[in-house]
Amino acid sequence: MVDNCLLKERILVINPGATSTKFAVYDGETLLIKRTVEHFADDTSPFVKLLDQYEYRLRIILQQLAVEKIDLSTFNAVAARGGILKPLKGGTYEITQEMVNDLREAKRGEHASNLGAVMAYGLAEFLKIPSYIVDPVSVDEMEPVARISGLPDLPRISLSHALNTKAVARKVAKQLGKKYEEMNLIVAHLGTGISVTPHKLGRMIDVNNPKEEGPFSPDRCGGLPVGQFLRLAFSGTYTFDELKEMLNYKGGMYAYLGTADIREAFSMAAHGNREASLVLEALSYQIAKEIGGMATVLSGQVECIILTGGIAHSEPIVNAIISRVQFIAPVIVIPGEEELEALAFGTLRVIRGEEEVQMYSV
Repeated sequence: MVDNCLLKERILVINPGATSTKFAVYDGETLLIKRTVEHFADDTSPFVKLLDQYEYRLRIILQQLAVEKIDLSTFNAVAARGGILKPLKGGTYEITQEMVNDLREAKRGEHASNLGAVMAYGLAEFLKIPSYIVDPVSVDEMEPVARISGLPDLPRISLSHALNTKAVARKVAKQLGKKYEEMNLIVAHLGTGISVTPHKLGRMIDVNNPKEEGPFSPDRCGGLPVGQFLRLAFSGTYTFDELKEMLNYKGGMYAYLGTADIREAFSMAAHGNREASLVLEALSYQIAKEIGGMATVLSGQVECIILTGGIAHSEPIVNAIISRVQFIAPVIVIPGEEELEALAFGTLRVIRGEEEVQMYSV
């Protein structure tokens, strides 16, 4: 049971994923509750599209808040993970009907995170309070030179784990007694997808789109030899959908070892599986190589390197990366993802007048 005393900074935070919905309640920086609800196939099978799950997921959150005896009238704002929107600069954005329409149409792709702003906006409208997203996956602060790919029809696109990436960058800057906007950093988010970003004075000036470029991950291919992939694509062996699934869900470590679980891969290696050992070495090798490449974007002026995300819990992977990149700059490890906290704190910065709210326009 949570005390329902009315505060000016009580925030409901929502982070929908493909098979779960995470949510939390904050009073200022104080976390009151944090919950994860798993969604099983039997529960979601009636819904054709992810956005069709809107009422189902929102109802679960409201039921849990009732169990915790948290009065909805005590909330001052709702924050949610932003979806695949148009390219945006980093920051906290007020959710508008235009943003919700864009996410419902999913012009730039369907993703579970598209549900976040839709759910937050619907609830906030009912409660007559503001709703926000913070640093969505479509944050684009790339320099013009970084957009050139080698083929005019295929510009490089900025999609990344911007929410967690910017949050840990701010956290490290604070630990070092500096402001994020005053530092040059490299942040490697190591999760289901792997994105490595150079941050120059508060802007992510380049990034490898983890669905198309950079290191392979537990189940994504990352960058591939284009010529060989073209031959594979036109061989008649695979359909378009099969190739798409291979690239994003059945590639990377999974394609080699049949598992996307790092712990299981290390167990295989410990029992003498040489391919498992080699693939794990290649994973840290490719991450380190990407970090090294991004150091050149900052002309070598790197104050620190941050390793974050779920894979950063793996000491062997982390140590292997550090051994290759520590000559560039000191390495700080912040394992896991604090996306709920990042959403709450981004909203707090706006509520407190520390950051100007951004407006979304289509």
